[in-house]
Amino acid sequence: MRGTVMGTAVTLAAGALLTAAMTTASASPPAAAGRVDPPRPVLVDCTWHRNVRPADFILACGDGNSRLMGLHWTRWSPDGATATGVNWVNDCKPYCAAGRFHGYRVTVRLDEPKSWTKHPSVQHFTRMSLIYADARPDAFKQVMTYPLWD
Repeated sequence: MRGTVMGTAVTLAAGALLTAAMTTASASPPAAAGRVDPPRPVLVDCTWHRNVRPADFILACGDGNSRLMGLHWTRWSPDGATATGVNWVNDCKPYCAAGRFHGYRVTVRLDEPKSWTKHPSVQHFTRMSLIYADARPDAFKQVMTYPLWD
């Protein structure tokens, strides 16, 4: 009886190892010869950090009076990225230090990836568009497009 239990245990263990090896081997297809995936561009922030799918992003680096928060990315590819979130903008009334922040729902689009001057081997997005869902800050258009720093 003892030999049968031990033999069954060894057989089951060997079967599990073989199944794991075959599953792992078949889980990822072989890479195509010579195919190289294009690099994923980054979003460079005002402190020169590289970001991929950031949850928050400061637009007004000098004073922080405009920032994107709660970003949920639905796409991040070599040719563009898309997210939804909230643009918090200071109304600067009566002046910025005494102003109040207001949140506006936006869709964020990043595009025009190019080599980053600071690190030429890194691709970074060079343009951001904000599409306001409904309300927007005074003097803002429904779609605002900004060049991003290099």
